[in-house]
Amino acid sequence: MDAAGPTVHIVDTTASVPGAQAVARAARLLRLVTASGERGAKLADLARHADLSRSTTHRLLAALRAEGLVDQDDATSCWMPGPELFLMGTVAAARYDVTALARDVVRSLAARTEESAFLSVRRGDETVCLLREEGAFPIRSFVLSEGTRFPLGVASAGLAILAFLPPADVEAYLARHPELAERWGAAHDVVAMRARLSETRDRGYAVNPGLIVEGSWGMGAAVFNRAGQPEWALSLTGVQFRFGDDRLPALGRTLLAHAHQLSTRLAAAGR
Repeated sequence: MDAAGPTVHIVDTTASVPGAQAVARAARLLRLVTASGERGAKLADLARHADLSRSTTHRLLAALRAEGLVDQDDATSCWMPGPELFLMGTVAAARYDVTALARDVVRSLAARTEESAFLSVRRGDETVCLLREEGAFPIRSFVLSEGTRFPLGVASAGLAILAFLPPADVEAYLARHPELAERWGAAHDVVAMRARLSETRDRGYAVNPGLIVEGSWGMGAAVFNRAGQPEWALSLTGVQFRFGDDRLPALGRTLLAHAHQLSTRLAAAGR
């Protein structure tokens, strides 16, 4: 994963709406900028991941900057989220933010396992990390942090969510994203993906054996909304030797217990 973060995949529903292509391109850039985190993203990286020319990318970013939606660091020239996004986010948080309900659960998961623990939310065909809590074990994996996006099925959180979607939704997703194997490696082709989804359903939790970064393992468990749909996921990441066969089942039970606790809490809160 490079400085601009993972590619943001958007389903094109804009062909018949005047001006919608420009809005979709601007929204794609906003997602890429926010996924870059505090360090920001270079113009060249944003243009490449958005599949736009540098001139078009710069023009759109300049327009977004004029509206306060993005900003540019004078020292590094990197683009990063702007102040207007923060103001919009505080309004939207009342409806969509579940971090206040989940924070102590994520903290407990990190304390019990001593690994880094996370809460991610499904957003379309991706997951977005909302919370990160460090565990006590001193060697850590930094694949995931707040704002990081991955396609469903790639990181353990997205694999757990995808596994418990209705079968028709899973097949539609796989058909929409034939690029996963090319982008993320042969372990993400349709055959391998279906096998991991089946294993996840059988176990109840997902395991990512270093498929994103070699030696960095992850585990994920779906968190369900009150309608019984997988909308969020709890996950753990750490170095490979911490996820051996002698420890994996216990980690899985702890992960599932925390995911069930959070699902129950969110349902009771009407989420």
